[in-house]
Amino acid sequence: MSDADERPTSTHSIIACRGLVKRYAGVKEPLTVLNGLDLDVAPGARVAIVGTSGSGKSTLLHLLGGLDTATAGRVEIAGQDIMRLSNAARGTLRNQKLGFIYQFHHLLPEFTAAENVAMPLFVRRAPVSKALAEARVVLERVGLGDRTEHKPSELSGGERQRAAVARALITRPAAIIADEPTGNLDHRTADQVFDTMLALNASMNTSLVLATHDRALACRTEAVWSLDDGRIRAADKDELAG
Repeated sequence: MSDADERPTSTHSIIACRGLVKRYAGVKEPLTVLNGLDLDVAPGARVAIVGTSGSGKSTLLHLLGGLDTATAGRVEIAGQDIMRLSNAARGTLRNQKLGFIYQFHHLLPEFTAAENVAMPLFVRRAPVSKALAEARVVLERVGLGDRTEHKPSELSGGERQRAAVARALITRPAAIIADEPTGNLDHRTADQVFDTMLALNASMNTSLVLATHDRALACRTEAVWSLDDGRIRAADKDELAG
């Protein structure tokens, strides 16, 4: 391994990758989904990744979030090469530095909104009373202060997704990774949930990496990257808006 391979990818990025490759075994030959990606996400940055269905957006987010392993290349979270960490250490780093929001809320049906939001703190073995108190504070910030004791079945689709946003933010992570976070909502509710995400992103100085098929949503971020044929490039917002 060269000295360059030993050096951090970036001393100024919350998330960074170099030469990222992901291949899957195919019937006749391997399928290359990502083919040598380089990118950096600065503290507090808001970036969107767009691309057609099957272009590899979710695969890329899983790699950036340490939920999957790359075929080649490196990924760093807050300067740490996640491929050099054990599974346990990687899980701890995710809990400390990242929050995740998905298209479907993945709230646990048997728990209240406050309990669901407090789950990342429970994982840290925080005292239950303290974790629930913090969860209620964050739920208030996403407009659910009066719904803290409701279970997911008692919440609307937009409310469930707001609770998912609160759960992602309760640890005050360095970055949020969001995979089609409003894809399951109607247009009006999607805009409201995204407004909440952007407001909290700004107030907490949390980076946001968003994968979406919604071009209008993508254009509300600071930068848009287009993923195509396994490679990524800066996208023109005017072209997307058009």
